[in-house]
Amino acid sequence: MVSVPRLVIAAPASNSGKTTVATGLMAAFAARGLAVSPHKVGPDYIDPGYHSLATGRPGRNLDAYMCGTDLVAPLFAHGSAGCDLAVVEGVMGLYDGASGQGELASTAQVAKLLKAPVVLVVDASSQSRSVAALVHGFASWDPEVRIGGVILNKVASDRHEALLRDALDESGLPVLGVIRRAPQVATPSRHLGLVPVAERQSDAVDAVRAMGERVRAGCDLDALLALARTAPALVDEPWAPAYAPGPGAEKPVVASGQGPRPVVAVAGGAAFTFAYAEHAELLTAAGAEVVTFDPLRDEKLPAGTAGLVIGGGFPEMYAPELSANEPLRRAVTELALSGAPVAAECAGLLYLARELDGKPMCGVLDAEARMSERLTLGYRQAVAVSDSPLAAAGTRMRGHEFHRTVLEPAAGTTPAWGMHQPERRVEGYVQRGVHASYLHTHWAASPEVARRFVEHCRTHPAR
Repeated sequence: MVSVPRLVIAAPASNSGKTTVATGLMAAFAARGLAVSPHKVGPDYIDPGYHSLATGRPGRNLDAYMCGTDLVAPLFAHGSAGCDLAVVEGVMGLYDGASGQGELASTAQVAKLLKAPVVLVVDASSQSRSVAALVHGFASWDPEVRIGGVILNKVASDRHEALLRDALDESGLPVLGVIRRAPQVATPSRHLGLVPVAERQSDAVDAVRAMGERVRAGCDLDALLALARTAPALVDEPWAPAYAPGPGAEKPVVASGQGPRPVVAVAGGAAFTFAYAEHAELLTAAGAEVVTFDPLRDEKLPAGTAGLVIGGGFPEMYAPELSANEPLRRAVTELALSGAPVAAECAGLLYLARELDGKPMCGVLDAEARMSERLTLGYRQAVAVSDSPLAAAGTRMRGHEFHRTVLEPAAGTTPAWGMHQPERRVEGYVQRGVHASYLHTHWAASPEVARRFVEHCRTHPAR
């Protein structure tokens, strides 16, 4: 039984203030001394970084498309274990989900799977009595979604607030907060959304503090906490990357076999910020020693590296610096050419290319990458075309693409994935031990990929 008090923070549409309110609530409750578990609906990597800063805990994603509906509650239970409160930030509008797939992956679906009350954040600018019709429509659209209250954002004045409150009196839903129109908290954006925390650490700390102060001043935290405590218990076993062999056991069972713990180097730092917390947990549970390194600063791979994981991020913003770190580029190239397992997603794919926007990269892949005006965005269904240390041929996975870069050619002679949605195509590269692709995946849905990867690391000589 999972009985963590919880709230889902949703909105009628994007840009209503969900991130400010959700992050501010996390910070405000954490400042009260509560252990707050932060979550984000959907595949987004950036908002969870701000959530983590607000709470001191890993920000975790709940994605019903990539992980499946059956894993949403167990992943939530895993992340929220031992916490006093969980705050779940929604995605897009409350009922918006995977394109053409009904409610799948929507905030509404996740709220129902978690049996969590929803707080609707409404951009109240340029309306008064109409807010009641808007809220009524959202509250009555799906009777299984329980909207427990409203937070009014961008309210202009005392009179504006009074008009909004009078209108909402008829709706039967309480106003749990009023946030006045004010200069936006400094959270700069660029071509893929907010600038990640790792790129603006001190400024991000100030921004999260400001969000917390704004929410604390405008919201009834006691009423919000009381609403969170109305969430019923979930009858779900928490997800776990590995299970202990019995009561009192100190170490997890290593599902992938016995032997030494191979070092898996994981790229981090400002250029490679996209990672799901569960990936490192799965690698560790499979028997690896996970060591993070920064391709912008470190000139060597971690000692004993047997395998390499390079996730997503913004290498296009740091192409000159990544290129200038020739010692590390050579080390990555040598590791890849030796046949060691290398898993690269999106930014990692670009880093392994011959060049990015004219700047030399590692040259592992015979391809060139450049920035583009076109945004590639959306969920994907994929099947592994070729055997690799990450996946056996025929392995089916769901993933997500999110980039404004183009790689030419898009696929090698041995592609990584065959895509089945939205169009049929092959994509990515498999060569020697390298599996490189634009596709972001969530390994919690297919933990065998982590076990397979570590097994290949274990049989490859460490460098």
